[in-house]
Amino acid sequence: MNELPQQLANGLILGAMYGLIAIGYTMVYGIVQLINFAHGEIFMVGGFGALTVFLVLPDGFALGAAIPLMILGGVVVSVAFATAAERFAYRPLRGAPRLAPLITAIGLSIVLQQIVWMWYPEAKKDRSFPQFQGEPIDVLGATIQRGDLFVIIAAPLCMIALGLFVSKTRSGRGMQATAQDPDTAKLMGVNTDRIIVMAFAIGAAFAAVAAVAYGLKNGQVGFRMGFLMGLKAFTAAVLGGIGNIYGAMLGGIVLGVAEALATGYIANVPGMDLFGGGAWKDVWAFALLILVLLFRPQGLLGERVADRA
Repeated sequence: MNELPQQLANGLILGAMYGLIAIGYTMVYGIVQLINFAHGEIFMVGGFGALTVFLVLPDGFALGAAIPLMILGGVVVSVAFATAAERFAYRPLRGAPRLAPLITAIGLSIVLQQIVWMWYPEAKKDRSFPQFQGEPIDVLGATIQRGDLFVIIAAPLCMIALGLFVSKTRSGRGMQATAQDPDTAKLMGVNTDRIIVMAFAIGAAFAAVAAVAYGLKNGQVGFRMGFLMGLKAFTAAVLGGIGNIYGAMLGGIVLGVAEALATGYIANVPGMDLFGGGAWKDVWAFALLILVLLFRPQGLLGERVADRA
């Protein structure tokens, strides 16, 4: 029990990153019914965009002052790739069978990996990412690294900003209308193409913020980092109820806490010592997803089809 605060803190930090990436999956799916499996690579290029900004800054530039510039660089790169993918890869296939854009997304993810691999010759190995120096901070019995404070602050601020945008702005209401019925929304004067591009852009921006958090936490970024993080984020989106932006964040936090608790405690259960530790955390994460889908297929915050009718 003495380790519980630490494991919960680890899970919340990891889950906040999953949730930020998962929002991109759930926004795109909620509006165009597309599972953008290239979103993990959008997260990855955001990390390299932030790293590039840091590398071009003068030597001795304070990391605290560089963070806003790194976020801006990561967001610009992620949004540029995401909107280009929507315009040239997904939009021409909007009326095609669902399998076509799905295969396109998988191919696009491979293309993005290779672009980064060629652009950064050193990307064959993980690139070092700047980290905050200094002693960790003790919060309610949990030790939190200074770099982890970024995602703890950024995740709720991003969610509040997105919630206000969706509920209070004209474009946000246009997103809600397009998600509910795109044909009727178009008849009512909503530019659905612009709304779809906006959904891709917002999801990419959140993924870039998550990429900066990932780099600050792990001290490195790599061209393969988007695969597993993207898969976990998609799992979080399904877990929370894909199409629900608050469900995406909730699913991410639940998934992160479940991974942390499984890593810390499963090995201590009699007869389960072989199934604990970090090597099994992915197994328990997907086991949790299977259990939730068995008993609540629509996810934690998803709506039943009958409820919408």
